[in-house]
Amino acid sequence: MQAGSLTNLAKAPASTVQILGAEKALFRALKTKGNTPKYGLIYHSTFIGRAAAKNKGRISRYLANKCSIATRIDSFSDEPTKIYGEKLREQVEERLKFYETGAAPRKNIDVMEEIRKSLTGGEDKDVDTKEAKTPKSSKKEKKEKKSDKKRSLEVDDEEEAEEKTPVKSAKKAKKEKKSEKKSEKKSEKKSEKKKKKSKD
Repeated sequence: MQAGSLTNLAKAPASTVQILGAEKALFRALKTKGNTPKYGLIYHSTFIGRAAAKNKGRISRYLANKCSIATRIDSFSDEPTKIYGEKLREQVEERLKFYETGAAPRKNIDVMEEIRKSLTGGEDKDVDTKEAKTPKSSKKEKKEKKSDKKRSLEVDDEEEAEEKTPVKSAKKAKKEKKSEKKSEKKSEKKSEKKKKKSKD
């Protein structure tokens, strides 16, 4: 196996899973500054075989993402279950249909919510995935907050300006010295060049 173990595969990002088996082509492409490969061993999947030529790269990326999620679940979950794999497979099928017909696939968060409900038996215990939306504050309140912040910043800036004035002048002095040194070096180089030309 290319990855070495399930744990190594779970630690690898989806982009690596996508090009497993095409390392030679990848490094050759990087060396010659050519196009990197779109797929490695994953190309032999029936999902990629069923996709249209223009969508093979897209579906390989999507399949690699789902494979990566599946390996992480298999590797790090306490209780093995096949529900995740079945739902992820359904998602890949939906994505293929989307490329063919344009029917919108389900979102990943909805699928994961569905899995969670099926695992807990439909009971929502302490876990609440949907966050309560806070009501939008009015424009006046926002303006007041901004003006308060500006006032506090202005007061802070005035205090800091009083403290930083000697520091700024010291920095300016250093910059002036550096620029003087540079101009002196340039003039020295020019005079040396003139001397060499006059000698020649």
